[in-house]
Amino acid sequence: MLSFEEALDKLLSAATPVEEVRALPLTATAGRVLAVAQASTVAVPPLDNSAMDGYAVRVADIAAAGVCLPVSQRIPAGTVGTPLQPGTAARIFTGAPVPVGADAVVMQELCEHGEGGVVINHLPHAGENIRRAGEDISIGGQILSAGMKLRPQDVALAASAGLPELPVYRRLRVGVFFTGDELVQPGEPLPPGAIYNSNRYALRALLEGLGCEVRDLGTVADTLDATRDALRRAAEDNDLIITSGGVSVGEEDHVKPAVEAEGRLDMWKIAIKPGKPLAFGEVRKSDGKAWFIGLPGNPVSAFVTFLIMVRPFILRLQGVAEVLPHSYTLRADFDWKKPDPRTEFLRGRLNGAGGVELFKNQGAGVVTSLSWGDGLIVKAPQQVIAAGESVRFIPFAELLA
Repeated sequence: MLSFEEALDKLLSAATPVEEVRALPLTATAGRVLAVAQASTVAVPPLDNSAMDGYAVRVADIAAAGVCLPVSQRIPAGTVGTPLQPGTAARIFTGAPVPVGADAVVMQELCEHGEGGVVINHLPHAGENIRRAGEDISIGGQILSAGMKLRPQDVALAASAGLPELPVYRRLRVGVFFTGDELVQPGEPLPPGAIYNSNRYALRALLEGLGCEVRDLGTVADTLDATRDALRRAAEDNDLIITSGGVSVGEEDHVKPAVEAEGRLDMWKIAIKPGKPLAFGEVRKSDGKAWFIGLPGNPVSAFVTFLIMVRPFILRLQGVAEVLPHSYTLRADFDWKKPDPRTEFLRGRLNGAGGVELFKNQGAGVVTSLSWGDGLIVKAPQQVIAAGESVRFIPFAELLA
């Protein structure tokens, strides 16, 4: 079997970003992947400005607290004042440019009205409450790196640098379909032997959460011809095809021979639990190929395998540079005395005492464990865990975006 690390490296080595790049207005770029690094053409702030409402002064004019200075001008934000005359103060507001000649701003709470001016009840130092030009962003400085998924704060940074649009990769197009005559959609009667298709809704939500354009072909009949037809239709419109179940060698498992007939397929056995089987390959289409990934059919196996294997692959196809999730070291508030040669991903939940708890039933079909949990506890091969020891924990918040 391939180790988890070997399998992930194979996936990521195969992935290259989509080629099409689009310039979009800032309002449409949150959640998209930046294709080209961006630099600022302006300094932010463009001029020295006041960090407080107060009075702009010359430090040399205030020999001691209690000096009264005449107020020579008023400078609101958005207005450039005149040079500050020696022996005077300027009423100034937050964000307003500091007038030439002033070298400090005294906050208004340290001042009071006096006869003929303002009383400065504070000895300021040079630079006090002044935000220097370019201290946030320098002219020509890089502000955003290529390959980053843009967050609202990144869009705000681009706006502060005066960029009206950003070059981003187009959205990844993913086709999904599901095989199995036993699958029934929620809301329909459940005949004997049938199950509701939870994987369809999980995969759609996961893909949409990653910013993909999802094309859902629904449930496909358990025949070779129907499966081949679904693959051809999905390949023409999409960059990637994902299915769950149907990739073993049973008489009713038609995905494997269908993909082999329409392209190429590698069947991997990965030393992970849950989610040992994974199918990876490609399907031919008129202008090239679409990638193919076949997930396990068990709902927890499909969900976990998507998060730890497919998500990084999709992010790399989208052009994201850093595709691996952050993990955290936490205290185990449970015992796990079952060594296993595979890397295991246990469903866990944070508790109020700063530790992580374990869901009691770690079965591959127990969807409750996913809804109950906050993330995955990563257990190394052959590792046993005693309460109080440190474990590696990946929050779902790191895996669902």
